[in-house]
Amino acid sequence: MDRREFLQTGVGLGAATILRYPSDAWSVSSSENDRAYWIQLLTKIADPVLTALSERKLKKVMPVEAPHGNVEDRRQYTHLEAMARLLTGIAPWLETGDTDGDECKLRAKYAALAREAIDAGTDPASPDFMNFCDGGQPLVDAAFLALAIVRAPHELWKKLDPRVQQNTIAALESSRKILPGYNNWLLFPAMIEAALFSMGAAWDSMRVDYAIRTMNTWYKGDGVYGDGPEFHWDYYNSYVIQPMLLNILDATAKATTTGEIFEPEMRRRAQRYAAIQERLIGLDGSFPPVGRSLCYRFGAFQLLAEIALRRLLPENVSPAQVRAALTAVMRRVVEAPGTFDKDGWLTVGFCGHQPEMAEPYISTGSLYLCSAAWLPLGLPASDPFWAGEAKPWTAKKAWSGQEIAPDHALQNGSPA
Repeated sequence: MDRREFLQTGVGLGAATILRYPSDAWSVSSSENDRAYWIQLLTKIADPVLTALSERKLKKVMPVEAPHGNVEDRRQYTHLEAMARLLTGIAPWLETGDTDGDECKLRAKYAALAREAIDAGTDPASPDFMNFCDGGQPLVDAAFLALAIVRAPHELWKKLDPRVQQNTIAALESSRKILPGYNNWLLFPAMIEAALFSMGAAWDSMRVDYAIRTMNTWYKGDGVYGDGPEFHWDYYNSYVIQPMLLNILDATAKATTTGEIFEPEMRRRAQRYAAIQERLIGLDGSFPPVGRSLCYRFGAFQLLAEIALRRLLPENVSPAQVRAALTAVMRRVVEAPGTFDKDGWLTVGFCGHQPEMAEPYISTGSLYLCSAAWLPLGLPASDPFWAGEAKPWTAKKAWSGQEIAPDHALQNGSPA
């Protein structure tokens, strides 16, 4: 099947190791098949990164695709991007779930690889020692690593050797020299400080409080924040803003009153934005290619995945329909011809290999934020998200003439 046939049918050949479903997958998929598909996809995407890091040769073997002719510039940052972004999405799966069976063994294997990856990336003596402090970009990915540790405190922190813990703290602390932009970047130092607090290290509560209060002033209504004072039509409410707000508030709840003030309303906003995200998923798993950073692919649905993981989906959005919708998105995206190179690394693009879609800050490592859609793998297979019979998502129901409830905006409310 060539690219044109894929675009016409919505089903691609993909890689041989990826399960494939018929295009009307929601009507025939099962909880077992969906979970197996997600895990196969996770392992396919994670393997090149984690295997190379476990051997301390990521910098040697990972290709660096930077379509703006800035390979040498992005080479300073792309390896930390790959590690941190991958771990932030797989962390809940590593941390929780069933305790026996083949999946448990597989998870234990990847948890061990993830710890080796953190060691390789934070050890100053390692050939894969990563840049946490030079230039602006490391602030972003130090925050994604921090988010991964907050999401998996047992597997990605407590199980680390004390030497690796100290190296990780030092690496995160070194990012403090980077000045964040007056936009979603304020959340990156806040996320890092929240993680340092959770690790028992010295932390700066002011960076957390300032970021939370400032983001609150940028709330635009109906579940959406501005990326800075202005509204941006893109997926940054999901890539960064709302997931980090929730996790920062969780991680620091015992240390400040900020969470008491802001968490209830910010959770309510996140639930509304998750409901909107579910409605954006089309009949075939496609979604609007709007805004920046589309090369993060299905990482655009991190917030929907986060709300599903937290079991906070709105009443009229069932876990089983979200599972079916996200499965359709992953299939639609990842099975596009050209998504992987011959060695299994992700290529730059949104639906296949589309280097012309990349912004100057996009390179190979950036692409691994797609992992953020896998957060519900942190739910056990017995959870309704996985065990429930697959259901049509909102677009499927609406365009097949089924009855659906009317959609209503979130009434504005604002904490102090």
